[in-house]
Amino acid sequence: MINFFKALNPLSILWLAVLLFALRAGYMFHAPGKIDFAFTGLLNRLLVPVTGKYTLPPVFNVLLAGLFVFIQALLLNNLVNHFNLLGKPTFLPALMFITVSGLFTPFLVLSPPLVCNFLVIWMLHKLFAFYKSKDAKSPAYDLGMIVAIGTFIYLPFIYFFLVIWIALVIFKPFDWREWVACILGYLTIFFFLAVYYYLNNSFEQFSAIWLPLATKFPDSIAINYSNYLVLIPVIVILVLCFLKIQQNFFRSYVQTRKSFQLLFIVFLIGGLSFNVKAAFTLNHFLLCAVPGAVFFAYYFLYARRKWFYEVLFGLLLVSIVYFQFNTF
Repeated sequence: MINFFKALNPLSILWLAVLLFALRAGYMFHAPGKIDFAFTGLLNRLLVPVTGKYTLPPVFNVLLAGLFVFIQALLLNNLVNHFNLLGKPTFLPALMFITVSGLFTPFLVLSPPLVCNFLVIWMLHKLFAFYKSKDAKSPAYDLGMIVAIGTFIYLPFIYFFLVIWIALVIFKPFDWREWVACILGYLTIFFFLAVYYYLNNSFEQFSAIWLPLATKFPDSIAINYSNYLVLIPVIVILVLCFLKIQQNFFRSYVQTRKSFQLLFIVFLIGGLSFNVKAAFTLNHFLLCAVPGAVFFAYYFLYARRKWFYEVLFGLLLVSIVYFQFNTF
């Protein structure tokens, strides 16, 4: 399977759709009878009257989430090939994104982190372009606005503001105007939002948006480790990927090296920002899917032992499907 997706074959899009459905079919037939609408809080912040919780038919919810994942996979694949991050055109990033986005059942339904992955891909496109841009003030302003929109959809996305500054350090010589530009972009969105709340006599709701930022980092998290055995092949692939990147690091172009450094930062910030919400939700880690998929694609593109990487990927797919039917 891996070898088929290594080439940029248009037929791969069809097989991506087949894989996407296969990784979600089991959950669609065994999904709970009711799945709460994940954006009720967002509707309340928009001052839309909401009573109780909205629900969507489980099958429709999963299919719509799958459509989002499919579009994101193609956008990510285009991003990676456009900036030549892997050294050759391939469909592996799309394949890996669809795979990683099916790791856990909470990943399979609509959620704010899933929607925010559109913004992550958009941000990365602008951030990678820093390398060849002479003036980054305008894109930095746009990036600040993107992070503000993501923050409104899903509050932990606020930490992605750090990604902009770190990208400026990695790609550009210091220019304080670029650093200020992203702050102004961020404030622009929330200035108009504050005016909206004020005109609707609900300014106290605007203040309440920021309350979760005071959430303390949890002392402990109740975890049933049996449900996370699927991460074993994921960890193995990541370790092999980082070893492969280390071997080829100084052989790569400067832009490629800097881009992978930024992807690693995005991976860390996406994973560690879960503490903003008091309740631990597994779907938060969808924010790690974009950089994780690129890392996976890098390993499978340059791995040499076909029998090993094909078995490893097959084991990952089998694990995903198996744990959809077994929750221990």
